[in-house]
Amino acid sequence: MPIIASKFAEVLQRLAEERKPFAVATVVKTEGSSLGKPGFKMVIDGKGEITYGTLGGVCPEGPIIAVALEVMKTGTPKLVRVYLESAEQSVMEMVKHQSLDEIHVETFCGGVMEIFVEPFLPQNRLVIIAQGGKDDVEEALIKFAKILGFEVWSLNPLPMLKEQPDKLITDYRDEDFSFLNLSERDYVVILTKGERDIKILEALSSEKPRFIGLLASRKRVTYDFNRLREKGVSEDFLKRVSAPVGADVGAVTPEEIALSIMAEIVATVRGRSVRRKDEEVVVGEVKAFEEGGDNVVDIGAGSCSPYTSRTDSPA
Repeated sequence: MPIIASKFAEVLQRLAEERKPFAVATVVKTEGSSLGKPGFKMVIDGKGEITYGTLGGVCPEGPIIAVALEVMKTGTPKLVRVYLESAEQSVMEMVKHQSLDEIHVETFCGGVMEIFVEPFLPQNRLVIIAQGGKDDVEEALIKFAKILGFEVWSLNPLPMLKEQPDKLITDYRDEDFSFLNLSERDYVVILTKGERDIKILEALSSEKPRFIGLLASRKRVTYDFNRLREKGVSEDFLKRVSAPVGADVGAVTPEEIALSIMAEIVATVRGRSVRRKDEEVVVGEVKAFEEGGDNVVDIGAGSCSPYTSRTDSPA
């Protein structure tokens, strides 16, 4: 493999392994005088920094970086015509064409370049932080998330899984999740119990995933959140945590609980809202709590699951 091609592939591989968004800009056509030629490539990362290559000079590269950042947000590639003209025209065209399909750039070349800008985004990732041991909810979550196209990571100190995640991590600390490089493409679901909930949420308060959900009873959520406030965790972070996690589907079985969690996550991915648990306790919930006590896990509005393989009493 030629050295240049090898370097290009290495950069793409590194960015992909680091789960970082990037865009590749490729010159596909030129007219008139232009330093860039068809086939010239440039790689731009999510911060707008050039990590590889050139388009033939600084003139087209600045505006193309702006296009790269846009396509990384929308996920839609663009074919852009760059007119190498005056600065005044450039400003006017940027305002006139919000789609950035045409860009005019100050230069003395006087040529035209067609550049294809393609985004490469990390796959949506579901990160399950598990209690360990047998957990039917985790099994169902892994299965449903894979069907929905998520990359699934399981953080499980004692795995007993029939359904295998894409990545299984058994050696980690509840106090530090920086190794995950969490981003807007990540969705975290916590299936632990007891004091682990508090340690994990405190550690996640310094991370920036798109979604954090906690499977727990309302009583346990209140206890956990009060403890976190005592530790100085901000209200802004607590508002970001979906707890008890799950959309209003009246979930009862482990599979239904997992379905309700994935329904809320998909709604978050699509920028939609879901009906959440309200503040009123309906008759069915009262009966279930009387029968199950703290062993009952709330999932979604108006539901109270009798699934009792996980206890989460504050005591």
